[in-house]
Parts: sequence; C-alpha cells; structure tokens
Amino acid sequence: MDHVETILQQWRRERPDLDVAPMGLLGRLGRLYAHLDRELEALLAQHSLNRASFDVLATLRRSGEPFRLSPGDLLATTMVTSGTMTNRIDQLEKQGLVQRIPNPQDGRSVLIGLTSQGLAVIEEAVTAHVENQHRLTRMLSQDEFAALDRLLATYLSAFEQS
Repeated sequence: MDHVETILQQWRRERPDLDVAPMGLLGRLGRLYAHLDRELEALLAQHSLNRASFDVLATLRRSGEPFRLSPGDLLATTMVTSGTMTNRIDQLEKQGLVQRIPNPQDGRSVLIGLTSQGLAVIEEAVTAHVENQHRLTRMLSQDEFAALDRLLATYLSAFEQS
C-alpha cells in the first residue's frame, strides 16, 4: 500500500459519498513526478546543469549540425516566456556553453549555437541522463512499460490537442 492509498482510505471512511478515484490517480502522478524530478535534478547537477539549462542545450544538440537555432525556434520548444528564454541563454553564454552568432540569412537577428564546450557538456550529460532514465524505469517489465507509456500518451494527448 502506498501513501496515496492511505489518504484514499481516510477519505472513503470520512466521505463515502465522494468518488475519490481521480484523487488517487492524480496524487500518484504528482508523487511520482516529485520522486523522478529529484532524481533527474540530482543527475543534472553532477554536470553543473539544471532542467532549464539541459533543455536548451539538448534542444540545440538534437537539432543536428551545426547545432544552431534562432531564439524563436528555441522558444517554440518550451513553455516559457521570451524573457525567461533570454535569461537562460544569457546564463549559458556566461558559462561558455552557447554563443550568439549573427544570422547569415538575416543580419538583424542572431542564432544561438553550442560552443565546443557546450557540445561536450551536453554529450556527456545526455548519455548519463538516458542511462538514469533506464535506471528509473527498470522496475517495470517490458509489457508494463509499454502499457504505461501507451496510457500516458493517450492521457497527455487529450490535454495537448485542446
């Protein structure tokens, strides 16, 4: 029995008129997210990154060579404001992980590109990140993993399509 089940039993006893099943699902998702978030942040900290900086570097890396995107393209991959993205880019630039490069197709704009140091950091971090994700999902059988992935994709798509 997990912590959420204890809470559900208490509510069922105190308010048998309420259907608290969604409380269980959402409570478990929330608690699971908190556990996973701690594990992911700890791993990223080993590479002097946080989730925000990792997100920018990983987006640039997976864009392919020459590992450059416009600030607008970076912004489109996240759910943050332009001011927040500018701050992230500024911090990464101070660390020597990204650079602003004049856009050869539009002299009025810049591209954000990985530096050689930034590429080395994200290569190491993403390798460790994927290994960590495998560790965090290892307790699920292949069938459980596939079923959970399918269910979560269905649930998430209901929110993202609206």
